[in-house]
Amino acid sequence: MTKSSDASRRGEIWHAATGGKRHAVVIVSLDQRDLSERSSSVLAVPFGSYGAEGPTSRRLEPGETGLPEASFLKAHFIQVIEKSALLGRLPRVLSQRQMRELVAMVNRAIDPDAPYGE
Repeated sequence: MTKSSDASRRGEIWHAATGGKRHAVVIVSLDQRDLSERSSSVLAVPFGSYGAEGPTSRRLEPGETGLPEASFLKAHFIQVIEKSALLGRLPRVLSQRQMRELVAMVNRAIDPDAPYGE
């Protein structure tokens, strides 16, 4: 893992200090925002250990994430995280296809008319 002083980029998986605990998250904010010195935060979607696949949740295997166990991306828990709370980057990055799917999940979390299952 790299130091938190390294700039985060869209699609990267990081450990972050959120809610008093260490959680894995995927950075979803645009690189222009993440790399800007004017911005002190990033937009991220957390992983959870438990869950079920659904419109806003997707199971990813360890080989896809670099995490020790299968984990669930939970787009309905999208959050702003201070860059200073980013603890270290994992070696894996989500693919473009996975990022498109994640953005669609975020859309479904905030738009009741967003398509699902098409």
